[in-house]
Amino acid sequence: MALPVPPPARVFAELLSTPAPASAPAGGGGGSGPPAPSGREVHVSGSAELSAGPDRARVSLRLGSRKGAAGAARSSVSRRLEYIAQSARQRGVTEENMTVTEDFSRVEDTYQMEAEVCIIFSDFGKMQNVCNLLIEKLGTSVTISPPHFYHTPEAVDTLRRQVCVAAVGNTRRKAQEVCRLFGQSLGKPLLIREEETKEWGGHIDNHLSNSPDSLTLQERIQNATAYASCRVFAVFEIKGKENRRNKLL
Repeated sequence: MALPVPPPARVFAELLSTPAPASAPAGGGGGSGPPAPSGREVHVSGSAELSAGPDRARVSLRLGSRKGAAGAARSSVSRRLEYIAQSARQRGVTEENMTVTEDFSRVEDTYQMEAEVCIIFSDFGKMQNVCNLLIEKLGTSVTISPPHFYHTPEAVDTLRRQVCVAAVGNTRRKAQEVCRLFGQSLGKPLLIREEETKEWGGHIDNHLSNSPDSLTLQERIQNATAYASCRVFAVFEIKGKENRRNKLL
């Protein structure tokens, strides 16, 4: 999906005349002190918009058994649970990213054992390999839910920092273009202010996805993609004539 085109940044500059230098005190060492600031500035506003795909996926697997003997029901589920855990471990999933819940009950004259395994993946290719293997080996004895894609707090923070830095970079480049238009060179920043940030899209870990089961894997990833925009305002010092050597670089 193409990202919406951000509104054009407002760029304006005000070139002030250089104030007359202050007269040197009598007996002074003429010009040895620091030069007076030029007072010339360029005021620029700019923006940036970035997106980030989800960095985690959670898959739930459900299985159960109903037998006349309690031990038989437990054993049937336990064997499949061990196979699921072993398959995930062999493909790099750590124990801390696997959660198992079990429920044992009596239903009429039988014993029922139900279990759910939640696995968190950071590698979506490995997730597909594990799910495909379990479907092949366990068949209908296990139910695998569609993956839920989401962002960790660290991924969201990274997106926020990146879009802010990108907006500042765009603003500085526009200030440079304004200065070059008048044959000037850009000086140091005097003020950088973040004026507005927006975030939309994306999922978090506890978000309950209402996506239909018919969506493809790529469509689910796209639905979980997060977007952020940032607008900044900056003031830069305007230096003297642009150095021809820098202009050629």
